[in-house]
Amino acid sequence: MTLVTPPTRAVAQRGAAGVRATARISAATRGGTTTVPVLDGDGPFELRRLRSRGTEARVCVVGAMSAPLGGDRLRIEATAQQGAVLHITSAAATLALRGPTPEHATYDVRLTVGEHAQLRWLPKPLICATGSDLRQTWTVDLAPTARLVLREEQVLGRTGEPPGHVATRLTVRRGGRTLLDQQAEYGPGAPAWDGPAVLADSRATGQLLIVDPAFEQTPPEVHLLGGTPEDGQGVLTPLVGPAALITAIAPDGLRLRHLLDAAQATLPPSRRRRQREMNGASATTRPDA
Repeated sequence: MTLVTPPTRAVAQRGAAGVRATARISAATRGGTTTVPVLDGDGPFELRRLRSRGTEARVCVVGAMSAPLGGDRLRIEATAQQGAVLHITSAAATLALRGPTPEHATYDVRLTVGEHAQLRWLPKPLICATGSDLRQTWTVDLAPTARLVLREEQVLGRTGEPPGHVATRLTVRRGGRTLLDQQAEYGPGAPAWDGPAVLADSRATGQLLIVDPAFEQTPPEVHLLGGTPEDGQGVLTPLVGPAALITAIAPDGLRLRHLLDAAQATLPPSRRRRQREMNGASATTRPDA
């Protein structure tokens, strides 16, 4: 295992053009349990190994400095090799801020999951502060027998302030074939992002993608979530893949998380148990757990 303590490197790398950093995580199986032979932090990413749960290895991403800022180019690469079970979370929300340059920031996540492996990408939300401009991507490659739980949440602006700008793209391939490819854009400069067909008055949006070969036999059913716009609204949709996509919007991040959790609870009982195990009580995970 390679452990890198990044604050000194991060300070040295940040200049007028921003930080360039790539963190790498790789999980493999050994003796029936999952190990993490590669745990390589960089720039603002400090990576900490958490206490394992059963055969699952857990890693927490800790922010070593303010990021992403305008001009930053950040990337995380995570691989769960054949048979590995990997859970990745974060210690706190990611805060996108205005930087010293008018350039936008990028935050790219690349996930690879091998045969009979499982990966849970369950970080805290992204908060887009006033003046921030972020382009975020997720690129996921799954083997046909792989399982994935991926959660992404955006909160547009801190309490009482206007939102920043964020453009996202999520691309998921299973067995080399595209399972999902979607783009979204919110905040100043994005066409009609706060109109009635998109977010309206909501300022938090997110989704939970679950890919599970068992859905080939028992796919989930469409399920509407929430009630009034003040409570938040969402939908659980089965995908050909096999997968389920839960999408929700809400006035704030707390109500958004409640909607996503409620949608997950509508999965068949056997699926709920598995997803609870896969989530690993992420909401209460601490870096020193």
